Amino acid sequence: MLALIMAGGLGTRMNLGEKPLVTVLGRPMISYVISAFMDAGYEILVVVSQNVPMTRNWCRANNIDFYQSKGNGYIEDLVDCITEIGVTTPFFTCVADVPGIRSVDIERIRDLYEKSDLPACSVWVPKIYFSENNCKCSYYETVDGVVCCPAGVNVLDGKNIAGEQEELKVLLDEPALAFNVNTREELLQAENYFKKVTI
Repeated sequence: MLALIMAGGLGTRMNLGEKPLVTVLGRPMISYVISAFMDAGYEILVVVSQNVPMTRNWCRANNIDFYQSKGNGYIEDLVDCITEIGVTTPFFTCVADVPGIRSVDIERIRDLYEKSDLPACSVWVPKIYFSENNCKCSYYETVDGVVCCPAGVNVLDGKNIAGEQEELKVLLDEPALAFNVNTREELLQAENYFKKVTI
């Protein structure tokens, strides 16, 4: 299965250069995400834009395949990529700034997705983990009776990429997935957390 790593955003809130390359404990954030999907056996394609030329160069230097998007927005770039490369099967999509994702999380998500018979899947994390770690949760819903925030990890079906897809909502009780790093404060919190927890 293909995993699209979405890495085209500016990262202006952090103001530390291109966000995918901002380091957490000495490693670029995007490298944690790529390693997790590679360890789980996925084919990786990083979606970059004109906003992140250094990230594109980093991919090239590390033999990571990338897709040059138009930089029109997350959904638009995702749809353009899947349409252009002709994916007609389910695939993962993940933001580049969740360094806490692990291969076991990915395997669990896929297992639940495949058992659901639904075309799409979104991943959610209890909101309390965002609050406890001073991470921003700009949107939340109740999943399985728990107030949750999206983790930035999804499965979509490529054959209907431009249409609406009924989705399974997977609740993962994984505090590390609350670190969707967008600000310097969240970066500091992530480093403090991951010093104590192996990722």
